[in-house]
Amino acid sequence: MASAKRVLVYLAEGNRLPQCARFVQSITGALSGCHADQVEVSCSLEGQHFVLSAGEREGASRVLLRRAPFCPFKCLSATEAASLPSDVQARGVDVGVAVLLQTADRKTLLTRRAAPLTIFPNIWVPPGGHVELGEKLLDAGLRELGEETGLWLGPDEFSCRLLGLWESVYPPMLTRGLPQRHHIVTYLLLRSCRTHLQLQARLRPEPQEVSGCVWLDAVLARAIVASVDGADGLGQLPAHLPPTVGHPT
Repeated sequence: MASAKRVLVYLAEGNRLPQCARFVQSITGALSGCHADQVEVSCSLEGQHFVLSAGEREGASRVLLRRAPFCPFKCLSATEAASLPSDVQARGVDVGVAVLLQTADRKTLLTRRAAPLTIFPNIWVPPGGHVELGEKLLDAGLRELGEETGLWLGPDEFSCRLLGLWESVYPPMLTRGLPQRHHIVTYLLLRSCRTHLQLQARLRPEPQEVSGCVWLDAVLARAIVASVDGADGLGQLPAHLPPTVGHPT
């Protein structure tokens, strides 16, 4: 089922050998044992296997895995799963990395994915992409950051921390079509010793992947996350937003 050319998600239970996760399998649901949208897991990158377990594993990091409440694999019926093309069903679950680059003056970089991209076009996201064979998570994050934005950070320019994992599905809701891609995305927080103006001078976005960049402060970040895609309401927006953002009417 799994291609040897990709890093894929494997699930470990007790003393059993880790098993390759199925594309149609809800990873968060499998590890939480219920319909919960978050669960604490152990994760470790072992060769071409990204191993996840609900229990403790020697040498593994303990982090929170989350999914959207409307995650397609939470609601996918057996009939819908069976209707997926055989090549999609055989894909397994890919592993991605996303970099939250925070500057010395507490700005965070977001990039807008280019319009021609087949997955999540025109969406604002942190820099990131697939983990390649032989890479560590940090190496993959630094490579994707450099390739997409031109920011190639030296080891003395940042500190790093694994924040958590996100179960990502495209399309993100069943109302937009049956799943075509399934990822577990690792989120890395890189704290830079440079200001956003210092890093801005080094930005060289790759136009085939990135159509825009923005440095967010805490107010703008709260405004973005206050409105969750697919949710019924907009949430509590900050009282003071820049005039270029504004409140929805």
